[in-house]
Amino acid sequence: MAAEDLDAFLIPRADAHQGEYVADADARLRWLTGFSGSAGVAIVTADQAAVLVDGRYTVQAKEELDLDHFAPVDFPKTRPADWLEDALADGGRVGFDPWLHTHDEVEKLRARLEDDNIGLIPVENLVDRIWSDRPEPPKGRVRLHDDRLAGASAADKRARIAGELRKAGQVAAVITLADSLSWLLNIRGSDLPCNPVVLGFAVIDEHGAVQVFADPEKFGADIRQALGNEVSIIHPKGFEAALANLSGPVRLDPGSAPEAVFSILQDRDVTIAEADDPLVMAKATKNEAEIEGMRAAHLADGAAMARFLALLDNHAPGDLTEMSVAHKLEEFRREAGILDISFDTISGVGHHAALPHYHASEASDLPLENGKVLLVDSGGQYENGTTDITRTIAVGDVGDAARDAFTRVLQGMIAVSRLRFPQGLSGRDIDAVARAPLWSVGLDYDHGTGHGVGAALCVHEGPARISRVSEVPLQPGMILSNEPGYYREGAFGIRIENLLVVIRAESPDGRDMLGFETITFAPIDRRMIVTDMLSPAERDWLNAYHAQVLDLISPRVDDETRAWLEKATAPV
Repeated sequence: MAAEDLDAFLIPRADAHQGEYVADADARLRWLTGFSGSAGVAIVTADQAAVLVDGRYTVQAKEELDLDHFAPVDFPKTRPADWLEDALADGGRVGFDPWLHTHDEVEKLRARLEDDNIGLIPVENLVDRIWSDRPEPPKGRVRLHDDRLAGASAADKRARIAGELRKAGQVAAVITLADSLSWLLNIRGSDLPCNPVVLGFAVIDEHGAVQVFADPEKFGADIRQALGNEVSIIHPKGFEAALANLSGPVRLDPGSAPEAVFSILQDRDVTIAEADDPLVMAKATKNEAEIEGMRAAHLADGAAMARFLALLDNHAPGDLTEMSVAHKLEEFRREAGILDISFDTISGVGHHAALPHYHASEASDLPLENGKVLLVDSGGQYENGTTDITRTIAVGDVGDAARDAFTRVLQGMIAVSRLRFPQGLSGRDIDAVARAPLWSVGLDYDHGTGHGVGAALCVHEGPARISRVSEVPLQPGMILSNEPGYYREGAFGIRIENLLVVIRAESPDGRDMLGFETITFAPIDRRMIVTDMLSPAERDWLNAYHAQVLDLISPRVDDETRAWLEKATAPV
């Protein structure tokens, strides 16, 4: 920092593609601070340093950081600009790596800091200069995603996007999101854990030709042949030169593209058309082949979940721990055909279940104890689809308070599942429906109700979600999670999660209405339900859902699991 005349430097938990997971080569925040969570940013000055994390990681940050050097700070209560304004004097200079921050992020931070005469200075990454044993970038092999599962060929997708560019008067679009690149070309990768994406950038022009900037060693001859002559594979070192040679208008997403890409184009006076990544909505609104693949993946996953839940009931409290539970579930999923888990399994018992994004470690691993609630949030990456499911299970008698809260969470989940709503509404319009049973007694939860899910892609996918801040209208074909919860610190945590497909719904007066189709099939723990709290309609939904679980999953499991499943899905 002294050599660059900087007073502070930002280290985000991000790579140039702004994905949820980062490769070891891009895990700068973890290397520097020890914090391994999926979101956060460190700010370092000459005499102090902070790591800003949200409520999911408050406990984890305290455990992983060396508190003599790094102070955990509550985000969003304190944002980077707030911390910097307190830490720096007038005229301070803050360095940042422009490849690791989006254009929107930089513009908002710069606007805040200018009021205090603090400058935001792009520099080469300072962490990389001192990281002597930094791992090499990943070179995971690329595989083809079958056109039959994709529902459209890569050529068809390229032509579709090119048509959109021509219609908008744009000569090209720069693609920086790894899942957008992977969706466009019907390819999948192994660069990252849990997310089957190919790390790389791309430029698609108005005629549908694509330049991919990724390590050529990832692409075998069969992949190159399948992609055809209109798709060029170029080493990432050629990306900046290719950007400099573009003529405008070039479409660029300020919410996901790195500030560096904007700077390169602006320095060459290339006209930038700021707009959403043209692939995001196309990827989010699944076609029938993608939806059918997701349905099939969830049936295989439902069988693995049934085996897992039956195993839990057949073990006495204390025989299993949080980590052994997670390992056993992954084993069942691998036997069901997963290529990978879709995210790091959350397995928490008792007070650990009250931490929505808790991850067990050797140091924290607890046994399943009688009278405790177990929360397991998990999923798998199958060739034909991506799954994400949460079940909360009673270990013995968990008490009236936990059952009451569970029932209210279930009521919210059922309300969303049964909902019909006018086309044009967004996730913020639906979020309150899931919370109403909790709100009625003064309870709530501090996370969104649902997120988008990719089709054999990233388990957390934009742009749609069920959240009080989401303004993206829901459209048929979108797949979302439905996962209300409740967390009582130091006692228990509850979450119930199914995945839903947005579908068209009937209306007696011909209105354009939408609804949801549930595609997750696993029993909901009846021991946790206060049945007298359920309305007749809620009871009917639950019984119909369990009948469907039994019908679809029982042919896929062994006799012992089938016998357990029949009891677990009995009517209430």
